[in-house]
Amino acid sequence: MRFHTRKWVKPEDLNANESLFGGRLLQWIDEEAALYTIIQLDNKRVVTKYMSDINFVSAAKQGDIIEIGIDVVKWGKTSITLNCEVRNKMTRQTIVSIDQIIMVGLDEGGLPKIHGKSEIEYVDDRLDEDK
Repeated sequence: MRFHTRKWVKPEDLNANESLFGGRLLQWIDEEAALYTIIQLDNKRVVTKYMSDINFVSAAKQGDIIEIGIDVVKWGKTSITLNCEVRNKMTRQTIVSIDQIIMVGLDEGGLPKIHGKSEIEYVDDRLDEDK
């Protein structure tokens, strides 16, 4: 699992139990999945098509630092399927896991766009190609 983003749990991120609000965490996951997909598909127009069961395993509290990890599970013609694990950086406990997040790249008209990708690319590799 590649951990890409860290978030600091602040008072505005808490629920009534004074733990990280699940909706805020899902917002962070969706944003990270979108950013990852934009880079991989080299397309700013991406949408979340599907998220499988979301398994909340443990909680995070104010002041904790969490890490969001994403890996590619499968490449589709217009999509990329990811999995996600969020863990508490302080305790190393898994907070949530999601087996499948399907992200779709779109064209200018909002229709699925064939991307032709089949493996993870790194921005540095793309920059080297442009030289």
